[in-house]
Amino acid sequence: MRDLRKYAQQTMTRLIVGGLLLIVILAEFLIALFYGYEAAIGGAICIAVGLLPLAITWLFLIALDRWVKSRR
Repeated sequence: MRDLRKYAQQTMTRLIVGGLLLIVILAEFLIALFYGYEAAIGGAICIAVGLLPLAITWLFLIALDRWVKSRR
């Protein structure tokens, strides 16, 4: 038997990560195309700083999930 909840969670995680990667790569390509590579480096830094709160929240939720599962 398959664990459908785990499968759904893995699928959702892969879709979110893939979508974010696609957006970041496309944005960086367009910045480099129109403004040059120096601006693309600046854009990459801005995107990384902008995604930092998302990453921190995601890590917090993962840690909270593991903590709750260990308490059961």
